[in-house]
Amino acid sequence: MNDSDSLPRVWLITGCSSGFGFALASAVLARGGRVVATARNAAALSELAAQFPEDCLTLELDVTDAVRVRCVVAQAVEAFGRIDVVVNNAGYGLVGAFEELGKEQIARNFGTNFFGALEVIRAALPTLRAQGSGHIVNISAAAVISNYAGFSIYGASKWALEGVSESLAAELKPLGVKVTIVQPGPFRTDFIARSLEQAGSHIADYDRTSGKFGRFLETMAGKQPGDPEKAAEAIIAAVESKTPPLRLILGKYANEKTRKKFTDAERERAAWEHVGAPTDFAAPSQSA
Repeated sequence: MNDSDSLPRVWLITGCSSGFGFALASAVLARGGRVVATARNAAALSELAAQFPEDCLTLELDVTDAVRVRCVVAQAVEAFGRIDVVVNNAGYGLVGAFEELGKEQIARNFGTNFFGALEVIRAALPTLRAQGSGHIVNISAAAVISNYAGFSIYGASKWALEGVSESLAAELKPLGVKVTIVQPGPFRTDFIARSLEQAGSHIADYDRTSGKFGRFLETMAGKQPGDPEKAAEAIIAAVESKTPPLRLILGKYANEKTRKKFTDAERERAAWEHVGAPTDFAAPSQSA
């Protein structure tokens, strides 16, 4: 329920045709919430619309189309009177060594994963500010915990989104709007099968690094340990909490990866503190 009234929350979720988006939309609707479910192909959402005709509005949305983004947000407010939760889930991966990736591929990946999410947030903020409440949920990736050879640009796009999210959390907290970053490990969605673009060229020198990672991803398809339905429940729990986390880390793999990253980071920091710390100006001497 909303903090201010007894109406069910209204969720605006991008990328609902499959995976996290579909699982989350389904879970919210099953709990009695209302959902504006979007996808580039709205026909893929017909099942949700038919099952929940009163509470689910399905709309076509390509998040790289800023005009369409504003239109969808306006339609959401017109249909349900408010927006309580905005989930930026639309996105796709880009696999290949940095040197193998074309300029256009890089721009497209950032266009969806980063700039598309920013357009959705930008369009929703006036409504959230006017309400004095709301929650922005940005789906990130384990590649941000620590990145892999072959995921340079995909990881960078999600890293950029996390950087914006941290600042947004500070800016919006006094206005009653919360921000949560979701860092999922490998979940059994069709991300590998449908949402991975390959590098446009091939350089054999990278076969043992980024190439090996790409081949590993192919073996993981359909075998990922994460359950999208359980992920959806975890996201809902975070949104419903009075003290939601800035980061929600999903799955054992991602939690262990995070623990190792911070342990390794502190070990490295301590080893180089004698070099890095003494780089301030000398403190002024105290006069007698």
